[in-house]
Amino acid sequence: MTPAIAVTGASGRIGGRVARRLAGAGVSQLLLGRDPARLPALPGAVKAPPASYGDAEAMRAAVDGAGTLFLVSAHESPGRVREHKTAVDAAVAAGVERIVYVSFLGAAPDATFTFARDHWHTEQYIRSTGVRHTFLRDSFYQAEFPAMAGQDGVIRGPAGEGRVSAVAHEDIADAAAAVLLAELEDLDGHDGATYDLTGPQALSLAEIAEELTRATGRAISYVPQTREEAYASRERYDAEPWKVQGWVSSYEAMANGELAEVSDAVPRLTGRPATAFADFLRENPDSYRHLTGPQALSP
Repeated sequence: MTPAIAVTGASGRIGGRVARRLAGAGVSQLLLGRDPARLPALPGAVKAPPASYGDAEAMRAAVDGAGTLFLVSAHESPGRVREHKTAVDAAVAAGVERIVYVSFLGAAPDATFTFARDHWHTEQYIRSTGVRHTFLRDSFYQAEFPAMAGQDGVIRGPAGEGRVSAVAHEDIADAAAAVLLAELEDLDGHDGATYDLTGPQALSLAEIAEELTRATGRAISYVPQTREEAYASRERYDAEPWKVQGWVSSYEAMANGELAEVSDAVPRLTGRPATAFADFLRENPDSYRHLTGPQALSP
C-alpha cells in the first residue's frame, strides 16, 4: 500500500498544485486545510478534518495515518514560528516519519528579510525533533512582482540595484512533487537536503519593470526609495508594524544581495529548465491584468 502524504495548504497556490501532481501520479494523500469545503476533489485524496497549525489536537487528528507531511509555511504573523512548532509536534506525535517543509531563500537568524528568520527557526526546530526532513527554500514568487506595481505603473521600494532570483509557483510544485515522490518510487532519497528553488536568472527591479513594460504595453518603472520613504509611503495601509517591517525588509534584502543566488535545483529536480520571468508573464497574463484593464491609470 502506498504510504499517504499529508499536504497542507491544499487549497492554496503551492499546496494545491502539489496535491494535483500527486493525484496525477496515483499517490494516496490527505488534504489539509482550515476549511475542507475549499479543498479540491482529487482521485486518491481524502479531505482531513479541519485543522489549523496552532491547534495541536486538530493537527494530530488531521495527519493521522500519513507517512510524510508536506508543510507549507503559515501566513506571516507574530506567532508563526509557534504555530509551526505546534504543527511539527503534532505530526511527530501522530507518527509522521518525514517532513518536507517549504522554507525561504536565505533563511537565517539574522536575515535582513524579517520573515525569512521565521523559516530558519522552523528549520532548526524540525531538525531538533530528529524526524527525517527536506527543506525547499524558494525565492520570491514571480507572481508577486506585477502586484508590486501600483496602478500608476510604478514599483517603489528600497531595493537599490539589488537583484532577486524569483521563481514560478509551477516550478516549486514540480520540484516539491519530485522530492515527495522519489521515496515512493524507490529512487534516491532527499533526507537532510536543503534545496534553493530559484528562477534561471536574478533580475533587478528595474529589469523586472522592463519585462512588465514589454508584457503590458505600458510604461512600468522602478523608483528606488530610502528606508524612511518606504515606511512613510506605506503608512496609508494602516498595517501593524511587524507587517510593514516585513514589506520594507524584503526590498532591503534585495539591496543587500541576499536574494540574488541562482540555483540549479529546479532543473536538477524536475529535469527541465526553470521558468524565466518573461516566460511567466507570457503564460500568465492575468497576473498583470490590473495594469492593463480599464482600472489602470494612464502612464
